[in-house]
This record gives sequence, structure tokens and C-alpha cells, in this order.
Amino acid sequence: METELLVIGGGPAGYTAAIRSAQRGLDVTLVEDGNIGGTCLNHGCIPSKALLSATDTVHEMDTAEEMGIYVEPYVDVEEMVEWKDGIVEQLTDGVGSLCRQNGVELVEGIAQFSGDNKVTVNGDQEITFDSAIVATGSRPISLPDFSFDADPIWDSRQALGADQTPPRLLVVGAGYIGMELSTIFSRLGSSVTVVEMLDKPLPQYEEELTQPVYERATDRGIDINFGEAAAEWRRDGNDVVVTTKTEDGETTTYEVDRVLVAIGREPVTNGLNLDAASIETDPNGFIEVDEDGRTSTDHVFAIGDVAGEPMLAHAGMHEGIVAAETLAGRSPPSADAVPAVVFTKPEIATVGLNPGEAAENGIDPVVGKFPFAASGRAMTARETTGFARLVADQDGTLVGGQIVGPEASELIAEITLAVQ
Repeated sequence: METELLVIGGGPAGYTAAIRSAQRGLDVTLVEDGNIGGTCLNHGCIPSKALLSATDTVHEMDTAEEMGIYVEPYVDVEEMVEWKDGIVEQLTDGVGSLCRQNGVELVEGIAQFSGDNKVTVNGDQEITFDSAIVATGSRPISLPDFSFDADPIWDSRQALGADQTPPRLLVVGAGYIGMELSTIFSRLGSSVTVVEMLDKPLPQYEEELTQPVYERATDRGIDINFGEAAAEWRRDGNDVVVTTKTEDGETTTYEVDRVLVAIGREPVTNGLNLDAASIETDPNGFIEVDEDGRTSTDHVFAIGDVAGEPMLAHAGMHEGIVAAETLAGRSPPSADAVPAVVFTKPEIATVGLNPGEAAENGIDPVVGKFPFAASGRAMTARETTGFARLVADQDGTLVGGQIVGPEASELIAEITLAVQ
């Protein structure tokens, strides 16, 4: 089989690149080992946001008494998961249809480079190409002695597919995945404990942004313990006993029913045989690329999670468009402002520079901040935690913005446009 452009991986980055390239007149083949849509649509962004929305309804009902509304919700977790799966199926079917409607040839299987201009799929089908885009994504990082094959140990995918709520859940890692899933299971009735080896949750964000999230989580009964790393686990009858250690060697044990390991994600490059195409990776296994997504092999690009930070679906989609436009000989669009969102309660959304980063970049920042506690709309929505903040230079040019509070994931779009 021959094709002008081969795209390996059908997640948001890959299918966006494939569709845009086909729209630009290229003959495109997309190889995907599994359901189109990648982790985001099937096992990440979409299912987690579906369950966050569903459990937010439960939370609203649980706390409606202050408005004079008295409701005692009943949750059928199995039906909730079926509803979530229906959304996923509808979206993945839609993406597959979009690919076919735009003339993208879909091939199911695992692609492995066998040279600079060819791959084998499932070990027997050979595809030669003029150019290629690698978009194989990322997967959860596991811990030593905490194999995801062990029954009580979950990764994020397994947790999002669970049709029962564990009475006691230990979450290892207080990053965005750990905190979002902690929120979901706490709302569903699990007793949730989080252990984090660092000294704060969501360590990539400022403490001013994360403190409201920490306070809300602890108010909801989530127990968060810092400075602890998961060391080992064992069975004790029906209990799963997890031992954690501090840097000083102090140990703590937790008796739980399930353990969710959410300590980060790593690139999926094993099996690609990148050496056959002379494609270089960095020490952490991410494929090294230039600003257009081009790898060390001139006609091969890498986009999305496999190319490193920012590991965000919308960033990967933009990278897919940049690669496609570059391959089509057009000028790619710029993205000076890429927002990031954490769907905790309250939500956190950021774009551009925060005040500290602005100062580090030689800017004497002008900062405007407004608390949601002073907003009438926030009061009527019972969402007064948090604030909106803008960061500008002395000339009034907006260089960044941060929101922690209600609908931050939606509100950040306007600031992003202004910064861009």
C-alpha cells in the first residue's frame, strides 16, 4: 500500500492532522490500534468530564437545602457509566465518519517503522509513504510493585470504566488526574484518601490557585496527605493494605478497597521501532521536534502527547493543524497563548504568564484581581470560591490570565483570545 501521508495514531492530534491534510489535497492513511479518538475520547477527557458533570448534579442536589430545596438523590453507578459510554461511542463514531467523509483511509492495527519511508502494520502489511506523522499519545505511568494488572490497582482508564464505587479509595498522586478522579469518587460516596510525595496538590500551578481546590476537597471529606510516596501493598483478608514512606523513612499504612495510581503519563513509543527511521527521543522518551513538529528525520513529524508538553488535547489538535499546513506548503497558524484547565471543584484555568513568570521575563506586571465572592452572579449560582486575575505589562498589553472558580474552563477562552 502506498500513501502520500501516513498518520500513526488516531487521537485528537492524529485525526485532526489527517483530516486537515486530506482537506489540503493530500492522500492520507491513518493507522490506529483501537477505537478512533485515542485516550481523550475513549479513556480520558470525555469520560472524565461526563462523570464530573453527572456527579456535580449529585453534589448540587446534596447541598440544595440552603435554597429551600430538599432532595435525596439515588445514584445507579452502572447506569451512569452506561450513559458515559454512550457519549464516548457517539463521539468516536462521529470522528470516524469525519475521517471517511474527508477521504482519509483508515487502517486498524499497530504500525512499526521498517525504514525511513515505510512501516509494517501488524507485522504483515507494508505501507510506504512520502511523509509521516507520529501521534501515538501517552499512557499512565506505573509504580514499582503497583502493577495495573493486579486486581485492586487501577490506572485512570480502569477507574473511569468502573461500574461500582469502592467504599475506600486511595489515590496516589495529587496532580490533575488524581484530583479530578478524587472529586468524582468522593461525590459517589467513596471515602477518598490522597497521598502525594510533594508538598502541595497540582504542583504545576501557583499555591494561590490551588489553595481553594485543596480547601474545597478537604471540606468535602477528601483526606490529602503530602510528603508521602506509595512504597508497597499487600492483601489482608478483604483489605488492601498500602504502606507509604516519607523522605525521612517514616511509614504510614492505609486500609482500603482500591488503589488508583495517577502519578503522570509517559509517551507511547515502544513498538514503533523509531531507530529504523532515525527518529530521536529525549531522555524521557518523548520524540524531539521543532516548532512545526518536524523530527530529526525531515519528512517525519510528531505531534500531541508523544512530543511532550503541553500534554493537552487541544494543544495536540493545534499541533496537528500546524503539521498538516506545513506539509501542504502553507504557513501554519501561530498559538502564542495555549490555555490549560483542571476540572476540579472549583475549576482552575490559566493562559499566558502569571505575575511571577511575567517578572521573570523582565515585565513589571500590572495585576487586576476580582473575587467571585463579590459577584452577584456567582452568589446566585452558589459558586463564590475563587477569583479571576489578569496580568498586563506597564503599557496595558495583556500577557496572561488565571481563573479559579465556576466555569473557569469556559471563561478562559475570552482571555486566551485577548492574549493571542
